[in-house]
Amino acid sequence: MNKTTIVKNLFFVMCFFVLTLNQDIKAQIVIGAPNIGFGQACANESFNTYYVSFVFSPEAALSSSNQFSIELSDADGSFASPTVVYTSAAGLVTTSPATLSFALPTDTFGENYRLRIKSSAPVATSSGSPTFAAYYKIQDSPFSINNLISTASYCAGGSYLLTIDNPGNDMNDSPLNYPNLTFKWYRVTGPTTFVFVADGESLSVSTPGTYFVETDYGTCTSDSYSNRVTVSESTSGSTTDIVSSLGNPFCPDGGPTTLTTTSGNSYQWFLNGEAIPGAINQSFETTLSGTFSVSIDLGSCTTSASIVLDSEGFTSSINVDEVNTIELGDTLYVEVTTSAQNPEFQWFLNDVIIPGATENTFDATEFGNYKVVINQTTGCNVSEEFLFEIEEPINPFPSVEDIPNLISPNGDGINDTWIIPNIYVSGTNTEVIIMDSYGKVSLKTTNYLNNWPENEIKFNSVNPVFYYVITTTDNKTKKGSITIVK
Repeated sequence: MNKTTIVKNLFFVMCFFVLTLNQDIKAQIVIGAPNIGFGQACANESFNTYYVSFVFSPEAALSSSNQFSIELSDADGSFASPTVVYTSAAGLVTTSPATLSFALPTDTFGENYRLRIKSSAPVATSSGSPTFAAYYKIQDSPFSINNLISTASYCAGGSYLLTIDNPGNDMNDSPLNYPNLTFKWYRVTGPTTFVFVADGESLSVSTPGTYFVETDYGTCTSDSYSNRVTVSESTSGSTTDIVSSLGNPFCPDGGPTTLTTTSGNSYQWFLNGEAIPGAINQSFETTLSGTFSVSIDLGSCTTSASIVLDSEGFTSSINVDEVNTIELGDTLYVEVTTSAQNPEFQWFLNDVIIPGATENTFDATEFGNYKVVINQTTGCNVSEEFLFEIEEPINPFPSVEDIPNLISPNGDGINDTWIIPNIYVSGTNTEVIIMDSYGKVSLKTTNYLNNWPENEIKFNSVNPVFYYVITTTDNKTKKGSITIVK
């Protein structure tokens, strides 16, 4: 090979190397550390969007297929096994600076997370961001402890165990349904202050005080906290509390209130000093006013509780019977007496409002079914009603021509008794004798009131048959049978 050829080949190799080096330099970018713009990320179901900004250079080095990714470290800030929380579409981000959004994974839980940015074409990785607290609050609502009972007691030298209620339901989303959660218990020291006591799903209390528990979301605040329970130390004869579920005073139109006391081994409830039969549970339902108390066996000691309960209901009375009779054209005076506050009255006849009948008295003149409704309009809106009936009096001696031989005493008001002509009934001194099929006398009278049979007659497989003998004062006799049907 001559010298000219060698020089040409060497020149070609050098040009190729320079061109390749230039392309390699052009294909490199530098990504700056991400700017997160927040000190903590506290996500939940309703909020989980965060933004991160970064710069990169040169812009021209990006391939049209490049994708930027956001990587999340573990809770200790390590990127040994990062989680990709966002990846842009190919070629979407082309200018610097850039801002991307991401969402926290539902298992995010810690104080020292970091973020970093990666590109795919060319491949480059930024340094990590400053550390920040990040939690996904998978349970972020109030929950109950101690079955929502606000008081508890333990005997001197003992303790009381407070626990988070489980399982949850529509009214109580128990955090115990989420296995990865942890909890912190606190004791109240003032109206707005409290001190940490212990970690865990339960707390054994041996120091009197008011306690509650929160789900541990680190420096993030949340609504995942419990009700407060006041725990006291008891000795025999000491007093604890009773809680009324509807408050005190309470409105009975919402149903009975539930009285609940502290947990114990056994219970006995009292009303105005008298033991209530069967009231031996931790809770007792009532609609009454009065002084309720309960004796509680705590094991090595007993305690008691008391509440003066005030029902905002009222009492009423009416001066007529459920069924009343008046003669056609007569009037029945009806009066309602009530303790209701600012009562209103409405009267009805056969379920139809009686116009203008809005007082506590009413003069009833028609036969039918009546109703009066009393409404208390001040305080608790409670109502009460009375039902009564007015009917035409039954004539015990209707005019009939013949002596019947069949009756049906089934209580329907039709043919229930043996009705005979008036020439044989009370006032005529006629003797009426009724015997069963064995000759046993069922009725013997000279003052018949059309009221036989007065007692229920038992049926076997056949309809019973009775026999009558009617003898007038002039010794005229009528005889026959009476068949009883249902």
